[in-house]
Amino acid sequence: MVQPHSGSNREQVVDTMIGLTRLSNLHRAIVAGSDSLELYLALRRRGFIRVATTTTCRIPKRQHAVGLITGQNTFQALEAALTEISQFLSASAAIAVLIDSRESGFCLKVRARLERMGFRIEAGVRCQQGLLLSAYRQGFVQMEKRGVKPHDVPCKSRYLAGRLHTRSCHTV
Repeated sequence: MVQPHSGSNREQVVDTMIGLTRLSNLHRAIVAGSDSLELYLALRRRGFIRVATTTTCRIPKRQHAVGLITGQNTFQALEAALTEISQFLSASAAIAVLIDSRESGFCLKVRARLERMGFRIEAGVRCQQGLLLSAYRQGFVQMEKRGVKPHDVPCKSRYLAGRLHTRSCHTV
């Protein structure tokens, strides 16, 4: 969780999220989660003017290239944030999720949920605030139109970042 009194920790999380999602000033970014306002303000201070929160963006049109989620302690809260942010993300979007829970199996649940949304986990980075997962999806709309579900695509597992597994997926 990003805490207001831990400035250097918050900056570390923001730096890592920017690096993992390859966020630039040209990208539209959407921020969700209980600490979304702090993350939003930190990004604005860094010059990212095309950033919004799910509460300030009025109409979800799948126009955002990057989604950032922070400040969720339970899987239910994180799942709600993922559902909320998914309507704003484009077919080829990047997402970074801060996981600050030490609950057993929490990361695997998040990974499974992201994969059901069409994302492929790219990296997991441990920082002082928790684990940051980054994921990408490409051509999600084309897969939906063809009737292919993201979890039906043949994948192979590989070992990444300690105990985190990821899949390399190939669409036909």
